[in-house]
Amino acid sequence: MTEGRVIGTVGLPGSGKGEAAAVAERAGIPVVTMGDVVRKETEERGLPPEEHGQVARALREANGPDAIAARSIPMVEDYLAEADQVVVDGLRSGVEVDRFEEAFGDGFTLVSIEAPFEVRAARLAERGRDLTDEDRDALLDREQRELDFGMDEAMGRADAVIENTDSLASFRERVRSVLDIPAPTETTADGREVTDQ
Repeated sequence: MTEGRVIGTVGLPGSGKGEAAAVAERAGIPVVTMGDVVRKETEERGLPPEEHGQVARALREANGPDAIAARSIPMVEDYLAEADQVVVDGLRSGVEVDRFEEAFGDGFTLVSIEAPFEVRAARLAERGRDLTDEDRDALLDREQRELDFGMDEAMGRADAVIENTDSLASFRERVRSVLDIPAPTETTADGREVTDQ
């Protein structure tokens, strides 16, 4: 079993998983994004981003429900060769949680990032990464697909929950607390300290 701490995040679209990953990256913590595994496969199949969910389903049907976790774990292990913790962005099922717990044992912590639908829908519309971000019916379908994968079970098994309903600064501080990292501090030209809180 690989030494080091692995922090997995789970949450519905727009909950803030990407921002949590960005907080980790700014602190120098490596991040493995499970969605990127699927996006890469989607591109390799010559399909548009809107087919991302169908590709995720196809991967799981062809290789088992933990197929994406299985592709992600070697990437995590590579990072752990040089880092003492790694964030895994975007677990989607209890089966994936099982796979990470099997691989990393007590070194694995699962964090559920949560926010109400209306808050998440507004964030996704602002982000506009793909067409489903701007279409509420498509977003509901996407959420149902995530839940069908077993995301509700994964969220229920979380070791910690971060509610992402306040300010961005407050959310970042909660993420830093879970990751056990200090707020970043910069010094301006006139010597004042500035943090992103």
